Amino acid sequence: MSLTFGAYDISKSYSENPVLKDCSCAFDKSGVYVLMGPNGCGKSTFLRLCALIENPDRGEITFFSRGHALEKDIELRRRITLVLPKVGVFNSTVFQNVSYGLRIRGVKRGEAEKKVLKALEFVGLIDRRGQYALTLSSGETQRLGIARAMVIEPEILFLDEPTASVDQRNTKIIEDIVLRMKKDGTSTVVITTHDKEQAERLGDWLMEMSGGNISAGKNG
Repeated sequence: MSLTFGAYDISKSYSENPVLKDCSCAFDKSGVYVLMGPNGCGKSTFLRLCALIENPDRGEITFFSRGHALEKDIELRRRITLVLPKVGVFNSTVFQNVSYGLRIRGVKRGEAEKKVLKALEFVGLIDRRGQYALTLSSGETQRLGIARAMVIEPEILFLDEPTASVDQRNTKIIEDIVLRMKKDGTSTVVITTHDKEQAERLGDWLMEMSGGNISAGKNG
C-alpha cells in the first residue's frame, strides 16, 4: 500500500523572503497529483520539503503507513525520491547510472540487472544501456533520471518540472511515462508544471500554488 503524507501549516523563507506561508495539503490516495503555478511561485521548494531534502521553517511534513506516522529516517527516505529538472549523471554508462541506487542498497547482481533493464525499457532507453550517460540529449537525460528513480520502486515519486527543458518529442515520451505509471498504480506521483494543459492531461488531482499557498481539487 502506498504511503500517504501531508504538509501541515508549512512556511519557508530564503534570506527573509517568504516562499511558502502556512501551506497545507494532504495526499491520501495513489495516483498523479499535479502542482501548477508560474516559475518562482514555490513549487520546487514545496517538493524539496516533501522529499525531505530541506526542512520547513515552521510546520510539519508527515508520512503515514497504515495510519501510523513514520519516523523521518533512512528507511523512509528510501521509499520516496525526487527527480530534479536538471538531472545529474555519473561519468559511466546508462546502465551503471540506473543501477547505482540498487548497488548501494545491496541488491544482488542478477536481480539488479532485471530491475535496471525493466526501468530502461519503461522509459525507452533500453537501446542506450551501454552508452555513456554524458552523451545523452537533455530529453534522454531526463528520462534517465526517471529510470534511476523508478528502479528503486519508490512508493512516492516527486517529479519537478520534468519537461521544462526538453523538446516536444521527449515531452510526449515523458508524459506517456507518467500516464503509464498512473495506469500501473504502484506509486503516488507528485509532479510540478507551469503548463495547465499538461496538468489536465496527466493529473488525477490538480493543485495550484499562489501566494505561498495551495488550493486543490479532483481533475474533471
